[in-house]
Amino acid sequence: MTVYTERNQGSALADFLAENAQVLSIAFFFVMCLVFFSVFTDTFLTIGNFLNVLRQAAPILIVAVAMTFVIITAGIDLSVGSQVALINAVAAIALAAGFAWPVVVIGMLVFGGLVGLMQGWFVAYQGIPAFIVTLAGLSILRGIALYLTKGYSIPINNVPGFFEIGRGTLFGAPVPAIIAVAIAILGYIVLTATKYGRQVTAVGSNTEAARRVGMPAKWTIASVYVIAGVASAVAGILLAARLGSGSSNAAVGFELQVIAAVVLGGTSLMGGRGTILGTILGTLTIAVIGNGLILMHISPFFTQIVTGAIILVAIWLNTRIFTTNFRFGKRKAA
Repeated sequence: MTVYTERNQGSALADFLAENAQVLSIAFFFVMCLVFFSVFTDTFLTIGNFLNVLRQAAPILIVAVAMTFVIITAGIDLSVGSQVALINAVAAIALAAGFAWPVVVIGMLVFGGLVGLMQGWFVAYQGIPAFIVTLAGLSILRGIALYLTKGYSIPINNVPGFFEIGRGTLFGAPVPAIIAVAIAILGYIVLTATKYGRQVTAVGSNTEAARRVGMPAKWTIASVYVIAGVASAVAGILLAARLGSGSSNAAVGFELQVIAAVVLGGTSLMGGRGTILGTILGTLTIAVIGNGLILMHISPFFTQIVTGAIILVAIWLNTRIFTTNFRFGKRKAA
């Protein structure tokens, strides 16, 4: 007669650490960054500086939340920086032409969604790799922005309501930061508590299996690029409202910061796994590093070196250490 024995129960703490290793690691790294810059600068731990960090990090966080959905589906969007620049430029041109700013804001959100839909259609329904599609989009969209502006900055004048979006405060907090937090909360709820969020994760884990059980796999893939397009539009509007101008040279290198924040936060480039909380921590870490290096009077160009190194290390941790087989401690054999 076969005797069945119950598997020994593992440590609850070990299970928790294994399941949340990536988020805990970036949280620890974030705290270390706070401590480091607090020690080596005099103005880092001030309310004014923190509000400035939040205001500057808001566009990155907004697009990073959307990029989390894209990367969970095992895709990538290299064109988000060019999308931000195009929206930024077109919004400035429309406002300079006399259009009401609420109309311009709504129009740019729709425009961003259409750009994302076009790219998502090529990826999902035409089977072209996302890297190729969005790399082409990076060049095309930036080129359109350059053509429309002729390489010049387009000033935005006498639109106080529009400026409040990028420069205003509410209960002492910057409006861009409030918008970014609201979008991050919405992204967290959608990813963790809705049918759509489960579909995104399932498609990223195994697209064919998701399709076979009746999920709209292709539409799910296309939809995340729509989300990225709308998020890029929001970021472009915030930049235009904060700077008071639109430029085709806006958001250069923006996609690097966004992808770094998402990957650093633990979202797998292989798809099927990702957290909005990790993305938030990754974004804040990137923002704090950039702000801290400036306060230490280190060249801002060095930030690009640090960001690139962070991406490399994060990917290495993602593929070599924080895998599905990673465990804290050992379990006893059954």
